[in-house]
Amino acid sequence: MRRHLFWLACALLATALAACETTQDATVRDAAVVAPVAPAGPDPVQEPTDVKYYPSDEPVRMGLEQFNRGSFGLSQRYFKDAVEKAPKDVTAWVGLAASYDRLRRFDLADQAYAQASRLGGETVQILNDQGYSYMLRGNLNAARRKFAKAYELDPTNPTIANNLVLLNGSQRFIERPPENQP
Repeated sequence: MRRHLFWLACALLATALAACETTQDATVRDAAVVAPVAPAGPDPVQEPTDVKYYPSDEPVRMGLEQFNRGSFGLSQRYFKDAVEKAPKDVTAWVGLAASYDRLRRFDLADQAYAQASRLGGETVQILNDQGYSYMLRGNLNAARRKFAKAYELDPTNPTIANNLVLLNGSQRFIERPPENQP
């Protein structure tokens, strides 16, 4: 009887082990069916000629930083670099124009404002900045027209309201034609 029990125990143990192996095989096989190995894609090594340059916002960020510090020559350099790298970036064109204004290069500022307007339309910011540019030149009538147009688009903008107050303060000075100067 002991002998039969021994053989019965061995048979049960063998059956249990066979069942475990079958379960493992099924699990491995099912995993292979569920998650097939993806075919190899293109070569992961990139050739130097395949690399494309994507310009970053670093020149614009540095241009804004230098402009806010009052370093208009440096801001002009950064904004010029930005428009060369991304010629459709309106922010870079407006920054370049404002930098030219502060450097009193109004001819170049007009060109940069014109390009910004072509790309983004006559926005409130562009109109306001052009008005300020005309005010810096002393062309108060043109400045008033630009500020008025910007004010029509956004009457709640405090910057435009402040520029109009500044312009009205400038009107109080006596204007003389160029031929009446000493």
